[in-house]
Amino acid sequence: MWRPALSPGIMLRRDRVREADLLVLPERVVVLTGRAADIVRLCDGRRHVADIVGELADRFPGAPVPDEVPVFLTRLREQGWLR
Repeated sequence: MWRPALSPGIMLRRDRVREADLLVLPERVVVLTGRAADIVRLCDGRRHVADIVGELADRFPGAPVPDEVPVFLTRLREQGWLR
């Protein structure tokens, strides 16, 4: 089972000036919107996707977490931002 973690050289940072969460990549920056940073913060290489989904479902009852979070994580993996 996959335990997502940020790929080497990619960092999650909070830009306090812009009040935005950022993924800092080697040659660019991606501004995270909505709850994306909440999801990425749980990608520590120890939690399985099911653990992340469960934790977020507890935090945000009624949100479509089981349907949307695995898709989001897969897209980040396809971009090479998660390993």
